[in-house]
Amino acid sequence: MKTIKKPVQSEINVKKSQFICSLFPTKTKKESKAIIEKVSSEYSDATHNCTAYIVSDGEGFDDNGEPGGTAGKPMINVLRKNELHNVTAIVTRYFGGIKLGAGGLVRAYSKSVLEAINNCEILEIELYDIYNITFEYSDMKIADGEIRNNNLEVIDKQYTDKVSYDIVSKDNRDVEKIFEKYTKKIAIKYKNKEYLIK
Repeated sequence: MKTIKKPVQSEINVKKSQFICSLFPTKTKKESKAIIEKVSSEYSDATHNCTAYIVSDGEGFDDNGEPGGTAGKPMINVLRKNELHNVTAIVTRYFGGIKLGAGGLVRAYSKSVLEAINNCEILEIELYDIYNITFEYSDMKIADGEIRNNNLEVIDKQYTDKVSYDIVSKDNRDVEKIFEKYTKKIAIKYKNKEYLIK
């Protein structure tokens, strides 16, 4: 699987209509919807703001007033064809006065997304198991030592009454086994699967 490194925007013109494609790296539906809302309000004067996203907790698309199946679906198909994940695409259209017909719209929305993808820096991602470990501040040295010695990666840290790390093993070591000798000091639990950069 692949994702994009950072947001990118590209523009094409088809028979006087302007198509602006904005691509964003996003991980969840919530993130996608927030970005779609933001971009749609930035381009509130546009004729359409059509969308497609593929993220860790689902996917979706919207024709935003274009004839059914002529915008959102072709857009998501381009994302799938390019094996992109954790990405949101928004194509903003300013109508130029010439109707494109169903086939023309499908081609224009597809081309717009493809153009933006071609301008992206693509990163390889893989699905990994995420674990959470929780421990007292006094045991931080032990936890950090095991993480370092076993080449684990901390992807999130929380400091409240206790310390909590979300960790991953990118070379597929048995994370639970690493910490089993510390059951009295370090609580470990499996959290979920997540796409991360390889």
